[in-house]
Amino acid sequence: MDLFSPVTIGDLELANRVVMAPLTRMRAGASGVPNDLLVEHYRQRAGVGLVITEGTYPNHESQAFVGQPGIVTDEQVAGWRRVADAVHARGGRIVMQVMQGGRVTHPDTNGGRRVVAPSALAIDGQTHTPKGKQPYPVPHALSVDEARATLQDVVAASRRAVEAGLDGVEIHGANGYLLHEFLSPASNQRDDLYGGSPENRARFVIEVVTAVAAEIGAGRVGLRISPEHNIQDALETDRDDVRATYGALVDALRPLDLAYLSVLHREPAGELVQELRQRFGGPLIANSGFGTVTTRAEAVALIEAAHADAVAVGRAVIANPDLVERWQGEHPENEPNAALFYAPGAEGYTDYPALRAG
Repeated sequence: MDLFSPVTIGDLELANRVVMAPLTRMRAGASGVPNDLLVEHYRQRAGVGLVITEGTYPNHESQAFVGQPGIVTDEQVAGWRRVADAVHARGGRIVMQVMQGGRVTHPDTNGGRRVVAPSALAIDGQTHTPKGKQPYPVPHALSVDEARATLQDVVAASRRAVEAGLDGVEIHGANGYLLHEFLSPASNQRDDLYGGSPENRARFVIEVVTAVAAEIGAGRVGLRISPEHNIQDALETDRDDVRATYGALVDALRPLDLAYLSVLHREPAGELVQELRQRFGGPLIANSGFGTVTTRAEAVALIEAAHADAVAVGRAVIANPDLVERWQGEHPENEPNAALFYAPGAEGYTDYPALRAG
């Protein structure tokens, strides 16, 4: 198999194994409704085997960023339907990353609502709000009943994504957001059924993914994790604990027969990721992470060595809407302009040139 060969993951048949990683771009405005700009951005990139959308909030309190899109209101659903239609019109496949932001937000960002987490522990740092940079607040520690209400919000959001015409969802269990906060012993200091042992810390994520799979079908559901990423104070510095926690997670998910597991890790071909892949038993989307830009050579090598079934690519897809065509023909690539990743407007978003007009 090679990077440009088709692959089936769950219910999805992909034309190639290049996946657009979920990329926060903050261009949905105050309403969180996908607009003409988002429609065009995703339409341009429909040549990848699978588009994974930016993290999209399932309830208003989970909005982590100014300009982040949601999947809560009817208007947001209608906006995502336009995005899905545009990607499908070009023969592409698209899933929504459903992202509960947890404690990675501020009341000034989420409309004055509460900030929630497994435990009442603030992130050490500052967040961008409409009123400028502010320290992260101490979050409200979710009760078991409140956690289960949040679970239902994720299930409802996943159902709305499919109703909007997307091909499935990716549950965001990575990068220090709510589900990852339950997994990490640094952010989860509970002493109930959702805290303490590795098995207990994995329990909430297992329940969320299981419930979403029951609602929309396991073949439409992926999970993204980032063990040892150590971002936003969701620290995981003990390899034995990481193996126990994520091992318990993937062992419990294996019988569901999910579409895929996406792992963000600096060593996708390394021992930890490959052990988790084996225990999961289903397709693996590999992503080498924020630290290094994923190159054509790395992506080709991961597939040819059978270390992954597909490769998630971020910055190269931002700068090259026709990345698959460029990589397949070994054409030069545009360079991404990092200064415009989170800027408003079309510049640095929909104005990167393609090899051919159209």
